[in-house]
Amino acid sequence: MLVLVAPGQGAQTPGFLIPWLDLPGVEDRLREWSDAIDLDLVHYGTKATEDEIRDTAVAQPLLVAASLISARQLFATADDVAATVGAAAGHSVGELAAAALTGTVSDAEAMALVRRRGLAMAEAAAVTETGMAALLGGDEAVVLPHLEKLGLTPANVNGAGQIVAAGTAEQIAALVGNKPEGTRRVVPLKVAGAFHTHHMAPAVTVLESATAELTVADPLTRYVSNKDGQVVTSGRELVQRLVGQVANPVRWDRCMETFKELGVTTLIEAAPGGTLTGLAKRALPGVRTLALKTPDDLEAARELIAAVSAE
Repeated sequence: MLVLVAPGQGAQTPGFLIPWLDLPGVEDRLREWSDAIDLDLVHYGTKATEDEIRDTAVAQPLLVAASLISARQLFATADDVAATVGAAAGHSVGELAAAALTGTVSDAEAMALVRRRGLAMAEAAAVTETGMAALLGGDEAVVLPHLEKLGLTPANVNGAGQIVAAGTAEQIAALVGNKPEGTRRVVPLKVAGAFHTHHMAPAVTVLESATAELTVADPLTRYVSNKDGQVVTSGRELVQRLVGQVANPVRWDRCMETFKELGVTTLIEAAPGGTLTGLAKRALPGVRTLALKTPDDLEAARELIAAVSAE
């Protein structure tokens, strides 16, 4: 069974869209979305600095655009996804890309919604200086009480020995200087806020309004939710979960558990791939993985898709 996943914030790097612009129609599509959401995706994906694309209002639309552009090279429509993909999911903002790929919303609607999401979360993040840091290694039973003691939230429980903490800048600094016993490293992330915590509550209100009149369809492919790793079959429930997830922890560990229960044999990560395939290699041994980093990876992805179809 093939699982298709889309990465979250922090996966972006300067210039990562450059090779994708060589593909027919990609630049035109990006410029179309750019005009619709009033954000120059081509500029930010090719010429912008690391600091510029760290801005939440920029990073989120850029990431969803990249996931859609890359995945659409393999699956032109939601029906194409449904014909081959057994389950789909996205990490944090990647959930919006997954919602489009499964047919719950259109690509254009996903881009409009992610623009609202990015702006709302950036505004919420500006209230207090906050951030996030990844803890690598360590026992969850030790890490979680340590975070609670420091006033931090386990915003992403990613499995494979990785938990991402979120809180104020002072709390993150305290964690860097006092990591939990057994944790190998604490790595501050390239994000501009304490996402998936109570600090994002104002953004939830904005998104509730933005999605109230949205026309949604039930997903054509199993959609695995960040909230609890459950398969969601209702389009309206899926959108409600997307809204609430902004201020609640991402349980990617449970998403991977669901992939395993569903019988995953192959996992493909949309651009800018790497993070989720890395987690899968550790948590889902024996599963074939492929990250779409550049168009050079597309042929190998097509071969994997063909292999899954033949099984």
